[in-house]
Amino acid sequence: MTQPIEVSQVNWTKLEEKLRDDYPRSVSLIRGKMKKVLGFTPREYKSYSPDTGYYRTCVMLDFFSEKKRTFFIMKYGDYLNER
Repeated sequence: MTQPIEVSQVNWTKLEEKLRDDYPRSVSLIRGKMKKVLGFTPREYKSYSPDTGYYRTCVMLDFFSEKKRTFFIMKYGDYLNER
């Protein structure tokens, strides 16, 4: 398994809308089909920051193919977090 991609909640909402425009609705609704077509499954992730004392929520995209991960970054790189 390759390294996951972290996406903020706001960017995930925008990305989901774009994916629904590009692919049939069933791709975004069925996890198995999303894994087969797009190469990833989304996962909500919460982490606690002891510095601020708050929880940070984001969406992690777990990829199963390095080729599909690279293609995803090239196609939807505008929707990913700025580093």
